[in-house]
Amino acid sequence: MELRHLRYFVVVAEEQNVTRAAARLHVSQPPLSRQIRDLEEELGVELFWRTAKSLALTEAGKIFLIEVRAVLLRVDQAVEAVRAVASTNRGTLHVGYAPSLTVKLLPLTLRIFEREHPGVRVSLHDLSTEECIERLANGKIDLALTVRPPASRMRGLTFEKLATYPIRCAVASTHRLAGRRAVPMAELKGERFIVYSQKEYPEYCEALRDLFRPFGFEPRIGGEYEGVTGLIAAVEAGQGIAIVSASLACLTGERLKLLPLKPALVPFLVGAAMAKKGSKLAQGFVAAAKQAAQEE
Repeated sequence: MELRHLRYFVVVAEEQNVTRAAARLHVSQPPLSRQIRDLEEELGVELFWRTAKSLALTEAGKIFLIEVRAVLLRVDQAVEAVRAVASTNRGTLHVGYAPSLTVKLLPLTLRIFEREHPGVRVSLHDLSTEECIERLANGKIDLALTVRPPASRMRGLTFEKLATYPIRCAVASTHRLAGRRAVPMAELKGERFIVYSQKEYPEYCEALRDLFRPFGFEPRIGGEYEGVTGLIAAVEAGQGIAIVSASLACLTGERLKLLPLKPALVPFLVGAAMAKKGSKLAQGFVAAAKQAAQEE
């Protein structure tokens, strides 16, 4: 017994006429009549009372029709479920990310996402916040793991909070502050600060100025770098200090000292930005990132 036999039976039962049923199924009448006979022989019961012009279901046929419809419905549901899973487990997902903020979060997120979507290729793009916003706007990436974009740039985007990381002062092991357990903000006046590029990370530079304004001074910039690797190298070389996320410890190891600040500052907030009508794959990646943030 095959599924097509069951589907043929349902159409014949609904039409109560083999000729009309054959036309509806786009098959010829003799083979259809033979299929129904074969089905009855396999079951060992008659499903139809036959007259010269029409068919009528027997009592056994009526019961069989109810059961067959239930079986076919379940089969159709199974097909749809498989197709839905397949549609979210194929293709490529483009993800922008800020390395210094996602160094802990991203690897675990990838493991979780790839476990749930084994057929999807994740293409990672190391980008500044400005670049993330631009590429989200023109559809070149599907989502970005970054700090919250400015409100003026959030048009058409959503932002999901994922994790917060304490703010630290990064210094070389030979720096005068390296032995401190914590550093008062006021003591940083006069220090040279290594920062991310104003052009690429304007929100970082603005936040840095806001941090020190209550303490009566602005940071003295000792060097600008486009990426975290250059920033770490400059601080390690003694060219200055830097204000960074505590998550950066994964990259610096023993090369730098990441010191708490006094008073404690509002931590960095990391989240996922994507289009308001983000794809199911993008939504799945955000769900994986949320799980990863809880497991960190």
